Amino acid sequence: MTTPAQSEARSVSAASHRRIVLTGFMGSGKTTVGPLVAARLGWRFVDADDVIEAEAGAPITQIFARHGEAAFREREHATIARLAESNHLVLALGGGAIEHPATRSLLLTTPGTILVHLEVELATTFARCSGTEHIRPILADRANLASRYQRRLPLYRTAHVSIAVDELTPDQVAEAILQAAHVG
Repeated sequence: MTTPAQSEARSVSAASHRRIVLTGFMGSGKTTVGPLVAARLGWRFVDADDVIEAEAGAPITQIFARHGEAAFREREHATIARLAESNHLVLALGGGAIEHPATRSLLLTTPGTILVHLEVELATTFARCSGTEHIRPILADRANLASRYQRRLPLYRTAHVSIAVDELTPDQVAEAILQAAHVG
């Protein structure tokens, strides 16, 4: 893991950032930190999951139950692709969005986009998300959650920047994102 000062940047043209996309596992702080970054920049914040739910007229858990994960991931990809065309946007992704190869490729190659991974230890996820099992049923199945975490971690780390956030406050994470993106 890296500290904010050691955040790894991969072939990112800082001068042309028009959107910051936040990825990371459940509890990494995407929807907490995203609005802080957007406010500091005077940009708009959007949570991709909120857009999907609003457009579907159903919570993501129902979309999964009715149509399955593959159909959800296709809907999610289309939503993210559409949002990734916006300027002056901070976009928070759902934790599994990074698993879709086309979504990952889009976010790593779209000019003006910086993909930022907020990295947390699995123990941090459990601590931060405790009590939200009613909206995050996967939390009840710790073995499955640990498996997802291990599967996704290398994918998250393909982001342009990874920031270890376990010991940071939301304001410190926002500052680290702004420094890594060279904006603000």
